[in-house]
Amino acid sequence: MTLNSTLDLNDLLEMIVSTAADLLNCEAASILLYDERNPRLYFAAATGSSPAQLAETPVPIDGSLAGTIFRTSQPLILNDVAHDPRHYSLVSEHIQFKVKSLLGVPMSIRERTVGVLEAVNKRAGRFDERDAALLSVTAAHAAIAIDNTRLLQATKRALQQVRESDRLKSSFLSLASHELRTPLGIIIGYSTFLREDVGGVNSSRAGQVLSAAMKMRSLLDEMNNLAMLKSDEMVLKPQRVSLQEILTAAADGIREFAAARDQKLAFVLPEEPITVNLDLHKTILAFTNLLDNAIRFSPPGCEITVGAVPNGEEALAWVRDRGRGIPRDQLQKIFEEFHQVETADASQRGGMGIGLSITKGIIEAQEGEIWAESEGEGAGAIFKVLLPLASSP
Repeated sequence: MTLNSTLDLNDLLEMIVSTAADLLNCEAASILLYDERNPRLYFAAATGSSPAQLAETPVPIDGSLAGTIFRTSQPLILNDVAHDPRHYSLVSEHIQFKVKSLLGVPMSIRERTVGVLEAVNKRAGRFDERDAALLSVTAAHAAIAIDNTRLLQATKRALQQVRESDRLKSSFLSLASHELRTPLGIIIGYSTFLREDVGGVNSSRAGQVLSAAMKMRSLLDEMNNLAMLKSDEMVLKPQRVSLQEILTAAADGIREFAAARDQKLAFVLPEEPITVNLDLHKTILAFTNLLDNAIRFSPPGCEITVGAVPNGEEALAWVRDRGRGIPRDQLQKIFEEFHQVETADASQRGGMGIGLSITKGIIEAQEGEIWAESEGEGAGAIFKVLLPLASSP
């Protein structure tokens, strides 16, 4: 099971309900989503039952337990469902499943409730507040994944439309990348929480989601790069900022990608600020691309070094990887658009081969210089960047 572009929503939801049932040690779990066209809830996924069969009996917003959870956006614990008048028995009768106890939590994103996650029939004991907390984490994960999928599908449809044109709509790609980054960060956070808080098969499932989310993060970075590559002009907004702040921000944005590969980021930075006059966000993107490249081409478990020092009237920054190295005849070509060094496992590393060309454009547009050094096969590589220091205020 992967989250690769989350285009298969059904598989993702099935994994979520299965994880929820295992986490809470209950007989079944289900996800109900809100139908905006016909104001009601419908079953999108359920353990042990066919969603298509469940969907044949929609659940009303009023007069049902799921509807109460949806309307109030509050968890609901019922350890004796039979005596609650809000229990919507038509679904149970339709699939011949008796509900004895129920825990339901809302699935919300950006202060908007999109559905309900339910756990049914605790196998031992009663549902309690700890169960509600665990199910709420899973529900938040589900809500983000659903919203993420819809955004990605919208992106895919838009890209299919513009393939017939010579120009991609860079503004759309930038917006999509920006909007997806926050929910994807939440997915990564919740996946990390689940992987560390539970054990066994559930930890493995959370690890799979985390790994796939990291691949999606790389996809968003490539989308951002592609948008900049296709823009008509690069508009720079320079400001006085320390080079340490730029490098730290770039590392923070990609640290989880490195952690997923058991790699560590090491810093060699002076305490005294190295003040430069640069476009903050574009320069962060440039160094993010360098770090992404280093992570992709370095083996798991290694250390990647990020450093900077004053160098006369300039600042020298670098990113050193522990990868296979770069052949001497490729040291200049790697900065060309869509160029990738041919290796046996190049297809597994992914990427479109535009990150380094974007980085070169950003650095040179700000009167800087960038180059790569490598002693050859197996020796790793170091990317060095020279940038002018800011003049005294």
